Amino acid sequence: MARPIVALVGRTNVGKSTLLNRIVGARYAVVDDQPNVTRDRLFFPVTWQDRDVIFVDTGGWGIDTDTTIAPKVRKQAELAVAQADVVVLVTAATDGVIASDEEAAALVRAAGKPCILVVNKIDTSLRDALVPEFYKLGISTVVPVSALHNRGMSELEHEVVKMLPPAGEPEVVREGLVRVAIVGRPNAGKSTLLNALLGDERAIVDATPGTTRDSLDAYMEWQGKHLQLVDTAGIRKRTRVSYGVDYFSVLRSLHAIDRSDIALLVLDATDPATAQDVNIARYVVESGRGLIIVVNKWDLIEARHRESLEEWMKRRLPFLSFVPVLHVSALKDASVKRVLQGALDVAQSRERRLSRSTVDKAIQEAVEVHAPPRVGTRRLDIIWAHQDEENPWTFVVHVNDPILVPAGYERYLEHHMRRRFGYRGVPLHFNFVPAGRPRRADQGQEAG
Repeated sequence: MARPIVALVGRTNVGKSTLLNRIVGARYAVVDDQPNVTRDRLFFPVTWQDRDVIFVDTGGWGIDTDTTIAPKVRKQAELAVAQADVVVLVTAATDGVIASDEEAAALVRAAGKPCILVVNKIDTSLRDALVPEFYKLGISTVVPVSALHNRGMSELEHEVVKMLPPAGEPEVVREGLVRVAIVGRPNAGKSTLLNALLGDERAIVDATPGTTRDSLDAYMEWQGKHLQLVDTAGIRKRTRVSYGVDYFSVLRSLHAIDRSDIALLVLDATDPATAQDVNIARYVVESGRGLIIVVNKWDLIEARHRESLEEWMKRRLPFLSFVPVLHVSALKDASVKRVLQGALDVAQSRERRLSRSTVDKAIQEAVEVHAPPRVGTRRLDIIWAHQDEENPWTFVVHVNDPILVPAGYERYLEHHMRRRFGYRGVPLHFNFVPAGRPRRADQGQEAG
């Protein structure tokens, strides 16, 4: 099922990127005091109240008309509104209602989409009196927030979820089927890789191609396992996304990742690890999908340069140190079958089930080696932990107070669990919750 789209729009420098950082819980969006820093569309998967959505951050209205980027930024925001299920129009309380706010509100109203007006920068209760002025923009749902100080965020979450379209039935997936999305920038060799993978004489293919910008699904059997391969049209570099059809291609690619268990991120060896490659990888990891990096066109790299290129990629992608990297030539069918084996290995690791006692013991071992530091006079106390029932790559950690989880401690626990159980290509997520909830039944025994 496709995630609904929530678009953040508004004039420049009202704090959209700061708001997005608060929503996703990490500083992935660029924040700067200079206006117009966010000039391209940014996509982020977020789960709010058990609803999976994609937040889209857009550039703002109000850029000086002398610049050539102004109409492009506006067009991107207009397109984001047109494709959104819910629109969040962001304004700044400290500036009052100005002409650019009225222009943005008029466009949102004309689109006829469910909309929430956020009045940002209500940093203290003394600024509450600034909110009533914004009702003149004609949007009935108004939520005052301070993205910087985390005020009003739960109210915003409630209103957004309330406006989302009804959740459909979950996609029925055949038991044992491993769904593999092939993603990456255009011309990296994704379709060539798909053709090479399906060239195996034991492949059973049932594919219905669409247009050149549509996805193509293929089913095959390999070593007794059933796989569904999804080839996408390519996630284009954002500054090159033309308005209209190519934007739909971007969304289809993101939806393909959401439909998959494993994503194969295809890089072009002659131009690897670009900013767009990094963004795609982050989306895969945040979505909880398994990941394999496939460096294609490896035959075009001279042998004497390969080692230095590998080292450069490691420095460029340090947050993907747990991800297998395979070097192939899809055109020459070199080493491509290792990709299939790698996908099956990552899928098996992603579905690994551990007993609660095993998880408890591993987490306590981590605490004994490196206890969390104090936060003021208090210290985090981990009571018990277990795997999430539906998402085994997520560990639910019951603690005395989630607010005491130190910055970086989640990453430490992640590294410990990887070393302990050999998770390869699987992004591990941790959910810290207050202790006291009923303990769930054991979830099976530790996998091999």
